[in-house]
Amino acid sequence: MTSNKKKRILEKAEANGVKFVRLQFVDILGIIKNVAIPIEQLSNALDGEIMFDGSSIEGFSRIQESDMYLRPDPKTFAIFPWKSGEGSIARLMCDIYTPAGNPYIGCPRTALKKVEEEAEEMGFSMCAGPEPEFFLFKKDENGNPTTNTNDKGGYFDLSPVDLGEEARRDIVLALQKMGFEVEASHHEVASGQHEIDFKYEPALHTADNIATFKFVTKTIAMQHDLHATFMPKPIYGINGSGMHIHQSLFRNGENAFYDPEDQLGLSDIAYYYIGGLLKYAPEYTAITNPTINSYKRLVAGYEAPVYISWSATNRSALARVPSSRGVSTRVELRSPDPSANPYLAMAVTLKAGIQGIKDKIDPGSQTLKNIYKMTSEERDELGIKSLPENIMDAVNSLRGSQLMKETLGNHIFDRFIRAKEMEWSEYNIQVHDWELNRYLLNY
Repeated sequence: MTSNKKKRILEKAEANGVKFVRLQFVDILGIIKNVAIPIEQLSNALDGEIMFDGSSIEGFSRIQESDMYLRPDPKTFAIFPWKSGEGSIARLMCDIYTPAGNPYIGCPRTALKKVEEEAEEMGFSMCAGPEPEFFLFKKDENGNPTTNTNDKGGYFDLSPVDLGEEARRDIVLALQKMGFEVEASHHEVASGQHEIDFKYEPALHTADNIATFKFVTKTIAMQHDLHATFMPKPIYGINGSGMHIHQSLFRNGENAFYDPEDQLGLSDIAYYYIGGLLKYAPEYTAITNPTINSYKRLVAGYEAPVYISWSATNRSALARVPSSRGVSTRVELRSPDPSANPYLAMAVTLKAGIQGIKDKIDPGSQTLKNIYKMTSEERDELGIKSLPENIMDAVNSLRGSQLMKETLGNHIFDRFIRAKEMEWSEYNIQVHDWELNRYLLNY
């Protein structure tokens, strides 16, 4: 970090009365972590001198090699719009480094930066814009979250039925104060479900924004005595929460996906990128949809994509090309959900897309019909395959993917798979309410 950058951050912190700084990072499973330091330690932190025990973080390191250093990214300095005691709180997103001064191989942020560098070597920079959805639930008398919503609102509803509107508004205001450019916020289809969209940014910045967005949303919800959850499918029988990711590549300041001479306004690069997203979808789905619960959302009939196809109009397709052209030409990947590690989700999908460009993968014809209404024979005839049906199907597809192993690196790849195997094993030996309701009286 240059002395000028360090000086500007220290001056901004002093001018805004910052008393504590959260040095934040995300573990392999996508859980945001932080080391809180008093303002007096900020100078040392900016020099990368703050150490933490990596052996206590999921998937990071073994006990004998536990020392890790936090190296803040100066571009991520932001002040939270709430105070602790008499002072303000700021945050810095961090890369993880080893005591030898090398980027840590288990750092998700580093994994994304490596794929970005590969794209840059090809002459591209990636921009992404997310559409994260979440639920706001009431708490019980003990302060524990329930699955009871505080509204009966529907898609784009407003008060009085959208009782979460006040909390959602405060979340938007908090994000704006932190420098987010919020493009839209609205009630989603299900009761208690909301969506806040923010402007596309370079991929790394977008991943940082998603991590911060989730933290801010949960904090503001608590201030309204609500619980915000990014669980993909918290309630049976209604829509789950997705996180559509809009992606585009730029080259020499121009949108590389746009070609005004093409019938759809798409360049060969765009078609190849879509081809890569489709070809490798089964292999990256464990990363973009990483929980057992993720696959309760990925079922037909609830607007979540299940089938591997693309379209410029059809919202039942996995990859959709929105109607905007020119600088706004982009591909919307509709399968990811907000439980995903944002850095790893960006890394694997960007890698799939640029591999499609390298190999000139033809995405085939777009699908115009509603895929949900097709018979299995019709889908087979069109060559439309399905995404994995559960987390272990997805993990097994990931396990066999050399491309994803190269993208994530051996450390993240192996530890992610191991964590999912343990999660699946634990899930399988539990006795669930459905089983009790189904079998207890009958047998």
